[in-house]
Amino acid sequence: MPPVAVGVASARQRVLGELIAQTLERRLGAPVNRNLDLGGSLLAHDALVNGRVDLYPEGAGWALLVILQRPPDPRPEVVLERVRLEYRERFRLEWMDPLGFSDGFVMVVSRAQARSLGLRNLTDAARLEEGWRLASTADFFSRDDGMAALTKGYSLRLRTGPLTVQPEGLFEALRQARATMIACRASDPELLSDEFVALEDDRHAFPPDPVAIVVRAEALTVRRGLREALTWLSGRLPLATVRELYRQVRQGRPAEVVASEFLRTQG
Repeated sequence: MPPVAVGVASARQRVLGELIAQTLERRLGAPVNRNLDLGGSLLAHDALVNGRVDLYPEGAGWALLVILQRPPDPRPEVVLERVRLEYRERFRLEWMDPLGFSDGFVMVVSRAQARSLGLRNLTDAARLEEGWRLASTADFFSRDDGMAALTKGYSLRLRTGPLTVQPEGLFEALRQARATMIACRASDPELLSDEFVALEDDRHAFPPDPVAIVVRAEALTVRRGLREALTWLSGRLPLATVRELYRQVRQGRPAEVVASEFLRTQG
């Protein structure tokens, strides 16, 4: 029996890939090949469809908008059901139950600024007449579920043109006041800090993006126990847990060690 090929879309998710790989090694006793940076979600999807990997974690909201080119829906359960049906029919791919967190874009300001301006949500932010200095990654500005969704949902005034920064410099731009608002991922570990606050998306501009493992149907058929092993991970990764796992990796701990320690806590 060949090894199970586990992938992740980018190095940012390396610890998720390790969690999946180590779960399969422990529960199946099977060899696992790891590809822990497939170069982005589109390339990861292509690798899955073409059989270069057997599975990888993905956001259902992204899949609905980008791969299936369907309109967004504010109900996570509807989003997941739609991608499940179409992926099964079009690609022979199966979506497992969500891992426990959603990783869509969130708009973040400093907590001090939120307090001084009385900001609770993005509607409040849109009322600020002086406007915002917005910063994010190139990914946010190019995606339909990023800047396009923000613009469609809110008439947010911008004081200057948006600033594009590398992911590792995003929160530093906020600290240094080069930006007064940033767009980041919900799972970013800096959001564990009281220094920042994610504003409520009260108009549901950003589609829900529950993260689940997508797996080739053929792999589920030929590999006994694979479905059950992947199902064991479903619901075990709430947002705060994922942020903490990412934080440890960001601080330099090896992803394989972080994953192993977490799995030990889960028995």
